[in-house]
Amino acid sequence: MADCNHDCSSCAESCGERTEEFDFKAKANPNSHVKKVIAVMSGKGGVGKSLVTAALAAAVQGSGKQAAVLDADITGPSIPKAFGVHQRAEGNELGILPVESILGVKLMSLNLLVDNESDPVVWRGSLIAGAVKQFWTDVQWGDVDYMFVDMPPGTGDVPLTVFQSLPVDGIIVVTSPQELVSMIVEKAVKMAEMMKIPILGLIENYSYFQCPDCGKRHSVFGESHIDDIAQRHALPVLAKLPIDPALAAAVDAGRIEAAPNYLTEVAEKL
Repeated sequence: MADCNHDCSSCAESCGERTEEFDFKAKANPNSHVKKVIAVMSGKGGVGKSLVTAALAAAVQGSGKQAAVLDADITGPSIPKAFGVHQRAEGNELGILPVESILGVKLMSLNLLVDNESDPVVWRGSLIAGAVKQFWTDVQWGDVDYMFVDMPPGTGDVPLTVFQSLPVDGIIVVTSPQELVSMIVEKAVKMAEMMKIPILGLIENYSYFQCPDCGKRHSVFGESHIDDIAQRHALPVLAKLPIDPALAAAVDAGRIEAAPNYLTEVAEKL
């Protein structure tokens, strides 16, 4: 460019003379001090990604550290319901204030900003990605030890925005036993590898059902393939979660913080 001052650090142009990579990271709200950001993602929907996110946040909060959840699943937000939070978020001239759960987990979700939480979000991808970015730049998170980002399924606009705009320290990939899901989850793993963000490990949901009468474990959704995926990518398996009707009922009732938590040990190692 004719008017180039050769200072790539202050330029967003992608020209042939660029000598430094442009940093897409967005600045957090001045009243946010987040120590660690962990994204929870999956290759497809319906594998319990939001459940894992909520359970990890509840476990961290229960250990005495401050947890937060940024609900990046704009078109299918479920985090507020899991925590039993339905009031609207408020704000001031400095930005939006997150809503806190009963035990103090800080939450931000589109469902906390709309008049009716059951209204559909009919937005194009760029607008959805922009909203996720604003949850980082415009929300006054305060002091947070661990922020968990509940990602939408897949490897599209929002995951790309999160990985490029937020200082993500690590990724947890959630899967289920079906062979088809196993194939799709590899796409999520490979995306994380392409973005050069560490994968902390894999969590398999719906891994088994344990009969309350005889104690025998049944593979309701087929035999697990998570160990094979983990071995191929040299990743640890963090947990294999059972099908627990008590946990499902607690989440439906908005009582995730009082439910059986199978991820306490995982949260302690983060």
